[in-house]
Amino acid sequence: MTISAASYADLRALVVNCTLKRSRNAATQGLIDLSRTIMERQGVQVEVLRAVDLDIATGVWPDMTEHGWQSDAWPGVYEKVMSADILTLAGPIWLGDNSSVMKRVIERLYACSSLLNQHGQYAYYGRVGGCLITGNEDGVKHCAMNVLYSLQHLGYTIPPQADAGWIGEAGPGPSYLDEGSGGPQNDFTNRNTTFMTWNQLHLARLLKDNGGIPAHGNQRSEWDAGCRFDSANPEHR
Repeated sequence: MTISAASYADLRALVVNCTLKRSRNAATQGLIDLSRTIMERQGVQVEVLRAVDLDIATGVWPDMTEHGWQSDAWPGVYEKVMSADILTLAGPIWLGDNSSVMKRVIERLYACSSLLNQHGQYAYYGRVGGCLITGNEDGVKHCAMNVLYSLQHLGYTIPPQADAGWIGEAGPGPSYLDEGSGGPQNDFTNRNTTFMTWNQLHLARLLKDNGGIPAHGNQRSEWDAGCRFDSANPEHR
């Protein structure tokens, strides 16, 4: 067995569980636990949030209490997002698409996407994304495409094979953790989840060791100041 020579103990990972079920074990958590165990064995500090248990407001601003909402848990979630080197969004399939909770989390990530880091890049630069999808209907790849596209559009770096999922027999039937589902023993799902997790770790290690994405040609602050990054612009090169 090959053992990774790199150390990952200084990395932090955040998993947002976008199940629709409040305060109870759900199929999505079973898949999360598989990925989480791999990371924790490497010394990674992993935190899992269940978004549906939090009072996350709907909206397109970083703090919706400034826009008419009485409460909004998102600013606290955003602090955890920004302290994590790796973000995994996990959720179920409903009507062939991501859950409403997943969509809300992505919308709120988007609400903060105009913020900048210390290099003048968009704030999510230098962080790694991935996703886990569960369900008993078709749609794993469709849901993963939506999540991974959204994360890279916001500035996350997506490693190879950064998604994994499990679906049982189409139609009403057992979920991933239900007795007899075959989910936890499914070789395809276990392989993809393992590969995804290690690819997240490897890429996060590379980015952290190299100071993130190089800050040239992608600095919003410099663009706004007039720089055009080696394009014809004599005043700002």
